[in-house]
Amino acid sequence: MLVSCGNSSQTGSNSNSKSNSTSSSKSGSYQVTGQTNSSQYAGVIKNGKYLTSKARGITASEDSDNLMNLKSFEGGLQDISKNEFSPSKYVFQEGQYLNSNTVQNWLDRKSKSNPDGLNPASNKSTTPTGRNPIYLQSLEEQDYIQKSGNKMKLSGVTIGLAMNSVDYYRKTTYGSQYQTNISDATLEKEGKAMAKEVLARLRKKKALKDVPIIIAIYKQASNDSLIGGKFVSYSVNNGDSVDKWKALDIENVVFPLKTNETAPNSNDSNAFSNFKTEVENFFPNLSGITAQAQYKNGSLQGMNVAVTTQFYSETEINSFTQFLADQAEKYLPSGVKIDITVSSTTDGVQSFLSRSSTAKSFSTHVFGSY
Repeated sequence: MLVSCGNSSQTGSNSNSKSNSTSSSKSGSYQVTGQTNSSQYAGVIKNGKYLTSKARGITASEDSDNLMNLKSFEGGLQDISKNEFSPSKYVFQEGQYLNSNTVQNWLDRKSKSNPDGLNPASNKSTTPTGRNPIYLQSLEEQDYIQKSGNKMKLSGVTIGLAMNSVDYYRKTTYGSQYQTNISDATLEKEGKAMAKEVLARLRKKKALKDVPIIIAIYKQASNDSLIGGKFVSYSVNNGDSVDKWKALDIENVVFPLKTNETAPNSNDSNAFSNFKTEVENFFPNLSGITAQAQYKNGSLQGMNVAVTTQFYSETEINSFTQFLADQAEKYLPSGVKIDITVSSTTDGVQSFLSRSSTAKSFSTHVFGSY
């Protein structure tokens, strides 16, 4: 339990992080970070250091290696938390109640030596359709604390269950990789069954006995996907049993679309195509332009554009960045957050452009050198 923290409120999205007062207790001294904007959580600092997760990054299998999953899993889980734990009232804390050994045991297969395993016991089969797959790939804990008088207390926990849509495996060490495909129906069924067990185990912990616990089910993207997975449902639980599940309508899309692919809104695909064409026609030294887009309930939420260049001079990058800002404002969808990263395989990130959902023009930064 945290016993005190300083003021973390902010008045606008462009305000700088405020300094925070520090309080002491028998277990140490606590602060909170400032907020860069009101939609983001302040974080917990203990004894001058940020509290890191006790079990971050643990996975059931090393064969599932799409790093996009990790980013969208953690970020999306926090977005779900905001529905119940507002950043204006709660402070974010990395998971502190499930340690690495516990999470690893839960992610492993159930066996005589590991009765806590959430993944099914091995049936010894090595065929893609006959074996019991690894359903649960990773588990994430996020804690939310709140001020109560002069003290801070744990006021909510969010648990994410990252479920495999494809389970990759090897019959022998360093052997060929095989895969078991998992249907959406099976993925969600197994996730909900695991959620019941996870909630029961969490309630046995004294600190988690009475706090609201959100459990969210995430569908991992396959290894060859250019974008991360998505959350499919979540449940807000105040008691010992899992409450009603809330379905989520989220779709991630990569532009340009492949043949026979469609986007929830064809206008967005056309807008990106026009932007891409204009940029490539003006600057020939490009290796590619792609974009990740996310839709919720059929409505575009944001877009991350990646531009790979073959530029070498800083003057070229400056001119190109200015041109990008102009064309992005002209062609890309308005009213949504858009980030554009310009990079090369040799020099790394060269410039960055960003526009909030409420802004009209892009802010830009070129990474120079002295």
